[in-house]
Amino acid sequence: MIELDGSGGGGQLVRTALGLSALTGEAFEMENVRGARSNAGLRHQHVAATRAVAAVCDADVEGDEVGSETVRFEPGPVNAGDVEVTVGTAGNLTLVFDALLPVAYALDDTLTVAVEEAGTDVPHAPPIDYQRHAKLPLLREYGVDATVDVDKRGFYPDGGGAATLTLDPSDATALDLSSRDSIKRLAVYSVATTELRAAEVAHRQAAHVENALDLDVEIEANADYVGAPSAGSVLVVVAEYEHSRAGFARLGERGTPSESVADSVVQDFRDFRRSGAAVDANLGDQLLPFLAVAGGEVAVPEATDHVDTCLDVLDAFGYPVAVEERADHVLLSRTE
Repeated sequence: MIELDGSGGGGQLVRTALGLSALTGEAFEMENVRGARSNAGLRHQHVAATRAVAAVCDADVEGDEVGSETVRFEPGPVNAGDVEVTVGTAGNLTLVFDALLPVAYALDDTLTVAVEEAGTDVPHAPPIDYQRHAKLPLLREYGVDATVDVDKRGFYPDGGGAATLTLDPSDATALDLSSRDSIKRLAVYSVATTELRAAEVAHRQAAHVENALDLDVEIEANADYVGAPSAGSVLVVVAEYEHSRAGFARLGERGTPSESVADSVVQDFRDFRRSGAAVDANLGDQLLPFLAVAGGEVAVPEATDHVDTCLDVLDAFGYPVAVEERADHVLLSRTE
């Protein structure tokens, strides 16, 4: 039984432990779950992630309740098939999927996981289009056969979104992301709810990105309007390089002009271009379990708090990762 302390971080520690536990067959107990957060303990999306992973590997679980600050997880073999879970709030479903992605390495057939009554685009979590168009295409290049289909959008505070993750048997291929090469394309994904169609919110967000950037590459702009229980908008920009990707995202906020939302995303992209990183900082955080298992190197703009707090969990499962400061980036690498 691996003993873990969750007091130094948030839900990423739980998700990382769940995925690696299912993959390796190693049981764990985490105390002080989300101890660094003002609302310590599991939230609805963490409970959903725990139950989803447990269903995939027929695990014995203790503490899978909202507010629980101790989780004990004893996995069995990973199974293919169909799993359904409900979050029940605007808790983000992309984070539920994140906990499940590493089990692709242990599958012998297709696994589908449907998450309902959740948030697809909410604060403090990657939007669904970031996961679909930045993270998963990059992981597919390194052997992780994963796709996400959106059934219904869910914005804060009502949620109500639904999506399905499909995982197929995958091979662990070392990540070769130590440098950034030339940019091939910039893709813009701008989505707003139908209430905001008259104000052309989605189109204004997308158009402002195109107008603000002077790039000698193709810019593909997508602007869509969707139904959702709560009004909202989201903007995701994905920079596609020869051998890497980087994503930048913002949610629209009441009273904030669409052009200001776009400006903040453009500035994040410009800051990234001044670094020597291969992927953006948030993607670097999310690649840690795959770097740990498959090996390789990942260049990020900086080592975030998520990286620092996650290293102990990776090491406890036998996957040490080193962090090396370079002149214009930070290099993450699997060590023996």
